[in-house]
Amino acid sequence: MANQPFKFKEFTVHQNQCAMKIGTDSVLLGAWANLKHNPYSILDIGAGTGILALMLAQRSGAQVIDALEIDDNAYEQCVANFEASPWSDRLFCYHASLVEFMTEIEDTYDVIISNPPFYSEAYKTGKIERDLARFTEAMPFEHLISAARKLLSEDGKFVVIIPFKEEAHFINLSKEFGLFPNQILHVKGHNSSPTIRSLIEFSFNNLDLKKTELIIEKTRQNYTEDYINLTKDFYLKM
Repeated sequence: MANQPFKFKEFTVHQNQCAMKIGTDSVLLGAWANLKHNPYSILDIGAGTGILALMLAQRSGAQVIDALEIDDNAYEQCVANFEASPWSDRLFCYHASLVEFMTEIEDTYDVIISNPPFYSEAYKTGKIERDLARFTEAMPFEHLISAARKLLSEDGKFVVIIPFKEEAHFINLSKEFGLFPNQILHVKGHNSSPTIRSLIEFSFNNLDLKKTELIIEKTRQNYTEDYINLTKDFYLKM
C-alpha cells in the first residue's frame, strides 16, 4: 500500500520511487503553514514527493513555488507529480544539494518550508535512499537554518516540523542565525499521549511567541475536530 498513489481532494501524489512516503507530518505542516502574508515565492527544502509544494500551491496564489531534492529517484518523482498537478505552471523542482542551491540562487523566498530528516539517533537501514531521507547527517539543522537565513525575504516565514525533543535545540540554533520563533504548534497523538512533534514558524522579527496544541485522535481513527478542520481541504475522507 505504501507504494500506491496517494489521492488528495485536488491532486494525486505518486510515491513509489521515494524512500519516505506520505505521512501525517507533511500533511500537518502543509496545512498549518502561515500564508496570510500572501507570499509571491515559496521554497520547499528536501521535497521528496513534492507534497508540501503541492499543498501550498493549492492554498496560495504564489507565482513561484520551487522545490529542492537531492535524491535522483525522488527528484524524478517530484517533477512528475508537479507536471500532473493543476499548478504545473507554478511548480519547479531543482535537483541539487542544499549547499549547491545556496551558492547558486540569489533570489529570496517569502515562505521556506521543510520537513527535514531527523532520525539522527535511530539505526540506519542500510538502504541509501531511505537513510538519506531520514537522517540529519544528510542535511544538518545548521545547514537548513543557515540556508533559511540566506534565502528568506525580509518579511518571510520559515516553517518546519521537528520532533518535540529537538525543539529547544532548533530554536537556540535559529536565534544564533537571527531567526526567531513566532508560532509553535505542539502535536499529540491523543489526549493522554506525550507531545511528539513541534511545528514552528520563524521570521527575522522577534515577536511574542504564540503556542497552540493539536490532538489528532479522540480514539483510534476517530479524529478531533481541530485535526479535521486543519486537514479537510486535502484528505478525501475528511
